[in-house]
Amino acid sequence: MPLIQKRWLLKRTNKDFLEYFARELDMSPLVAQVLVNRDIKTTEQARYFLHSTIDSIGDPFRLSGMEKATSEICRAVAHSEKIFVSGDYDTDGTTAAAILTETLRGMGASVECFIPSRFKDGYGFHVQAVERARELGCSLIVTVDCGISSYAAVEAARQYGIGVIITDHHEPYVDGGGSELPRAVSIINPKIEGDNSPFPNLTGAGVALMLSRALLGRMDKGLLDMAALGTIADVAPLTGENRLIVKDGLKVLHETRRPGLKALIKCSGINGRIPEPDMLSYMLIPKINAAGRMDDASNVVRLLLTEDLNEAQTLAEYLTKLNQERQKIEEEVFNSALAKLGAIKPHGRVIVVGDEGWHEGVIGIVASKLVDRFNLPSIVFSIKGGIARGSARSVPDIDICKAISSCTQHIIQFGGHKQAAGVKLKATNIPLFEQAVNEFVEGARDADSSPTITIDVDCFIKDVNMKLMSELSRLAPYGCGNPDPIFGSRGLLAIKPRIVGKNHLKLKLGHNGFVIDAIGYDMGGLIDDIENSECVDAAFTPIINDYNGGRCVQLNIKALRASE
Repeated sequence: MPLIQKRWLLKRTNKDFLEYFARELDMSPLVAQVLVNRDIKTTEQARYFLHSTIDSIGDPFRLSGMEKATSEICRAVAHSEKIFVSGDYDTDGTTAAAILTETLRGMGASVECFIPSRFKDGYGFHVQAVERARELGCSLIVTVDCGISSYAAVEAARQYGIGVIITDHHEPYVDGGGSELPRAVSIINPKIEGDNSPFPNLTGAGVALMLSRALLGRMDKGLLDMAALGTIADVAPLTGENRLIVKDGLKVLHETRRPGLKALIKCSGINGRIPEPDMLSYMLIPKINAAGRMDDASNVVRLLLTEDLNEAQTLAEYLTKLNQERQKIEEEVFNSALAKLGAIKPHGRVIVVGDEGWHEGVIGIVASKLVDRFNLPSIVFSIKGGIARGSARSVPDIDICKAISSCTQHIIQFGGHKQAAGVKLKATNIPLFEQAVNEFVEGARDADSSPTITIDVDCFIKDVNMKLMSELSRLAPYGCGNPDPIFGSRGLLAIKPRIVGKNHLKLKLGHNGFVIDAIGYDMGGLIDDIENSECVDAAFTPIINDYNGGRCVQLNIKALRASE
């Protein structure tokens, strides 16, 4: 496919300040610039960022609803009442459910954990879950990673005399823009506190971890492996509390005591290093998500909580097989979507595409791939029995959940985040919905919405060495909100460019006698331009290449262009 051309933007900071900042922190000005670009501009902020641990995490009782929730849960435990934990079928939802279930059982509670089926129940907390809780004799329901829009389910529980505590982190776009929340016993959701939220970016697993800490009066660090997985999987910003959860959680995951995670890590081929977010996003988390996409996500909770080595291995192998099936089906639906859209770039501001029979479990991934392909918000529908169930993904400058909320006259149900959402509507309403959502985005998006690449700092390639890599490791973990730093270097010689693998550009880049290996993934289409250019400019992230036991610095190319 043709590469989307990007505008290059270089961030700059006053040189005198940068040199002072670097001296105070005992680091190079290059790395100090990266910190400044993360909006860390005082030595106090920088030292907290560099040295804080999970022990630095904020007081969970700062979250609205926490005191009431813990009081009600402790009352239920003291009276030996059965508690029903209702989660969701993605990684964030299943890890959140496992975190709370393990915590409550550790307190001596009788707990039933319920994960809905994507295909039978749909997303979130529904009346079916309430009926199940009633059948099991539960007097208290605690939702995790869902519930903020579950009015009918909460009312059904109230009629049965079952209390509901909602813990969630999804946007409270309620009843088409109304102001009232479900009439639960307590609601813990950082999003409902708006700009005053103490922890605005917590995921469902993060909220469950905070509730666990409040209930136990301490942080159970053994839960951090699950909380880190949920946070990374939901592509939450790795800032504030989220960064602490992931930073320490990756260390816990590396030495996890959980047989299920040990088995899944082995099936994923992750070696003995402390895992990084990108590694987990590509190698481990898809296997966890595969359960909810293809079958029954309650198997994930079983995997996370089991102490049985044989069960752990069986479940890990099962999830691995499911993920392989998911990959095959996803490719088929993606190619079908491209065929429907045609060979040319869509003309609207939002891609809306769907068909009968498309597997509902893969449409979210297909939407993500369409965003990557066309740089447009994308909504992909699976149609069955006259009902279209859609999954939406967006570009950074468009709040897709808000866009969908502007079309409530055409939809049955929706919910989600700024960058990802789900929606259900009558299939006959798809054309009206498509028109309405395009009109909203047309008015919301900047005239110039071409993709950009932001370069943290301009440098010489001689400065990219192991010492720099050691300093950059102090800024990890990298991910959403704390992205891998991008360096820029100009006037480079492109030495021996060639295509390797499927379509990767491999070359060496040289300047003033210094030469360094570089690779541009899926950038083989640039080889003719590079070969015909006297010099090139490169935007890149430096990485450690430890292939075959050796260790050297390599440039992961993000963009290349001919030097002016």
